[in-house]
Amino acid sequence: MIGNTYQANQTLVLGGTGKTGRRVVQRLTAHGVPARVGSRSGQPPFDWEDPSTWAAALDGVGSVYISYYPDIAAPGAVQVVGSFAELAVHSGARRLVLLAGRGEPESESAEQAVRDSGADLTILRSTWFSQNFSEDYLLEPVLAGEVALPAGDTPEPFIDADDIADVAVAALTEDGHVGRLYELTGPRLLTFAEAVHEIAEATGREIRYVPVSIDEYATAATGQGVPDEVIDILTYLFGEVLDGRNAHLADGVQRALGREPRDFADYARTAAATGVWSPSAVTA
Repeated sequence: MIGNTYQANQTLVLGGTGKTGRRVVQRLTAHGVPARVGSRSGQPPFDWEDPSTWAAALDGVGSVYISYYPDIAAPGAVQVVGSFAELAVHSGARRLVLLAGRGEPESESAEQAVRDSGADLTILRSTWFSQNFSEDYLLEPVLAGEVALPAGDTPEPFIDADDIADVAVAALTEDGHVGRLYELTGPRLLTFAEAVHEIAEATGREIRYVPVSIDEYATAATGQGVPDEVIDILTYLFGEVLDGRNAHLADGVQRALGREPRDFADYARTAAATGVWSPSAVTA
């Protein structure tokens, strides 16, 4: 339940059709909070690459959820996100909630750029999304029964996108979150091989995890049609960030929401029940 506290005009949700943004929009709308979808298909449209679209998207907006595509660690993101934050504050949207990356120096530079705007800021530092296996670039490999990644044996505290959305909505609508930095992780560490095994258990299918090199992964992703900018980010994350620096749990979900984060096994069972990992989904 959304607390009594803060609501000013509309909330602009950037990346409003993506994994976290879509969930933020759904939650705000369900609680009667006016939400504007910030995307190229939105009304009015918003495009990170076209600053001329920003002012119209911010018109009448009092708060913004900032999710940068393809990743806040991407080249140029610091300048773009910082410029947007300055315009948002100047336009009257002082409350900003920034989705950032955990253990990414480039992401921390973007955090500072947004902080420098003078916004009433809450930062959400996220680890790998569980939903990458069901709503993004890992879905097809799961359906094919073989997930090949250059992830080694490094454990990761996978976070459920529903938890990210819950924290974001709390920060956008309640008092007490301005100035906070929440590191968002799940409740336990899993290697990618263990995560794939849990998906296999949930689906009752044989799904193999295959370790590959960074170069092998990039070549295969290119052949599957993954955009170059996404491949660049993924190879950066696998090659540099997944080195053990994030192999510990944090209490951001507990601090923001007063409850434990969702476990990866719960995510896997819920996703499996939708049929998204059923082989029939390939031809459906």
